[in-house]
Amino acid sequence: MCWKRKKGFFYHRGRKRERIMAYHISTRCQHLEGQNKEEHYGAISYPIYPSSAFIHQEVGGKNPYDYSRLQNPTRAQLEKVVASLEHGTDCIALSSGIAALACIMELFRPGDHIIIDRDLYGGSIRYFREVNEKNGLQFSRVSLHEDGWEKEVKENTKAIFLESPTNPCMNVNDIEALGKFCKAHNLLLIVDNTFLSPYFQNPLDLGADIVLHSGTKFLSGHHDAIAGFIVVKDEALQERLRFLFKTTGAGLDAFDSWLILRGIKTLAIRMEKAQENSLKIAEFLEKHPKVKRVLYPGLPNHPGHELMKKQARGFGAMISFDVESGEEAKEILKRIQLIYFAESLGGTESLLTYPLTQTHADVPKEILAENGIYETTLRLSVGIEDAEDLISDLKQALG
Repeated sequence: MCWKRKKGFFYHRGRKRERIMAYHISTRCQHLEGQNKEEHYGAISYPIYPSSAFIHQEVGGKNPYDYSRLQNPTRAQLEKVVASLEHGTDCIALSSGIAALACIMELFRPGDHIIIDRDLYGGSIRYFREVNEKNGLQFSRVSLHEDGWEKEVKENTKAIFLESPTNPCMNVNDIEALGKFCKAHNLLLIVDNTFLSPYFQNPLDLGADIVLHSGTKFLSGHHDAIAGFIVVKDEALQERLRFLFKTTGAGLDAFDSWLILRGIKTLAIRMEKAQENSLKIAEFLEKHPKVKRVLYPGLPNHPGHELMKKQARGFGAMISFDVESGEEAKEILKRIQLIYFAESLGGTESLLTYPLTQTHADVPKEILAENGIYETTLRLSVGIEDAEDLISDLKQALG
């Protein structure tokens, strides 16, 4: 079968018929390709296969499954789904987002140089500094949304790594322009798409070579599973990453694969509702006298607003904001009642995070300051509760 994309829809053209059936991504989250329901007794919910090993009928026989570290039916179904939603040819499901990052970084050798965006999830910064640098990789930290970073490209530069929007400062990077630059200079473009999910953004369509997800977040959507994904569309990359995945052994287990398959069924409605809430909350925060800075690309005054409209189908559900002092930020975390003070994002419940001691606790102070992360900074993952209830909670917490 052949899938063709047009204006956010997919068109399936059968070989023996001219009729075109159109499916929006919200429909495809429910009716996912290749489910083979007839092979699973008509089960609507894809089965969980907890088996660690699978029987072979003969030596050298064709058996799609061997050992669950290598492949598992439930995980394979999830991989098909995420690859399809991200418009890739292959997806690898791993035990966490950091496990996915670790697998990607095994593509490189000691002495290789990688350009990374200055503002990134603290766990990624920690992994680059504490593991990759120890093993001989070199990094240049730059602000990819600003001019002048191109001078950092060297003869040994192999890749550019970024988020868009970034965590937590919500900078928007021009993925299409970076993709063209990378193609011209024979570099890999690696994009962490966690904040927007494939519902709002597809970096492979914009020129990225590898897309990374913390599947724990919006793809799962319920704060009940930890996972990571790598999505590609290049055959050579696919083969190499599959080999590294097999060798390093951090595959996602069958039960968590099923949980995320279940979560994806509500991805569209969750993302739409959370985004609707986010715009209302961002507008409220912008007008509050105790809030000194609001970072949300959905606001027209955000520097990346127009670019986001061009390269994505939405603005997401993540907001960062600053209050008057560090003490006030900590008091707000004590006073919130409906919103939870917790370190994660992307679930149905709204979470308020203090980056300085949570997501970016291991990032050196000088890097935090350069990135614009202060003791006054709070990060809000907006859920699907009623927007007015969330605003009321923030209003009483702000005082």
